[in-house]
This record gives sequence, structure tokens and C-alpha cells, in this order.
Amino acid sequence: MTFRERLSRLLIGRNGVDNLSKFFLGLSMAFLVVTLFTNNGIVYLVAMFCLGYSYFRIMSRNISKRYYENQQYMRATAGIRSKIKSMIARFNQRKVYKYFTCPECKQKVRVPRGRGKIAITCPKCRTEFIKRS
Repeated sequence: MTFRERLSRLLIGRNGVDNLSKFFLGLSMAFLVVTLFTNNGIVYLVAMFCLGYSYFRIMSRNISKRYYENQQYMRATAGIRSKIKSMIARFNQRKVYKYFTCPECKQKVRVPRGRGKIAITCPKCRTEFIKRS
């Protein structure tokens, strides 16, 4: 039996890697980096706790409870994740589009770059304002 087969048999019926366990893995790595520079034992213990909890979640057989915890985490971080996603999209489109904020309702409006001075109509409140694209 190969290593891959043994590993797959070990993970049958387990929760596996989900977003919450990935978060705790990342948190433990961040604390370990901090430990490299500070040599603080408490930070190291927190890092090991996060790492242990992450592996506990990955190897857990109580899939329904881990699923519920992961859904709570996803609901709690939905706003942050959507803001990060929009910031990444905005950064990737920075050469093609320019973004403006409506002076009335603060809605973000995307317009193509290089069109000179244009009148922009807000799609939300229909306020018209003039900007250079």
C-alpha cells in the first residue's frame, strides 16, 4: 500500500480542510513569525494552540458540528471578504477603469479611463457630476 492510499484511508470520514481551519493555520503561521522576532513563549504557545485546533478541525469526525462552526465563521467574515474581493478587483482593473464616488449617495461609479472630461450619472440616485477620466 502506497503512502497516498494510506493517507486517503486515514482521511475517510474526517472533516478535512475548511475555511476556518485555513484561518487558524494562517494565524498560527503569523504567530510563529512573530515568535521568531520576539522570542516570546506566550506567543509561541498561542501559535501552537492555533495549529493544534486547526488539525483538530481537519481530523474531526463530527462533520456536522464542524460544518456549523465553519458556516458561522463564513457569515461573520462575509463583509470583510467582500470588501477584500472588491479591492482586489479594483486593483486589477486600475489600468482600464477609474473609480469615482457619488457626492450625494457615496455610491462607487466605474468609468473607462482616457475619455477626458465626462459627465457621470450615478446609477443609484441619478445625480450627475463632471470628472476627468
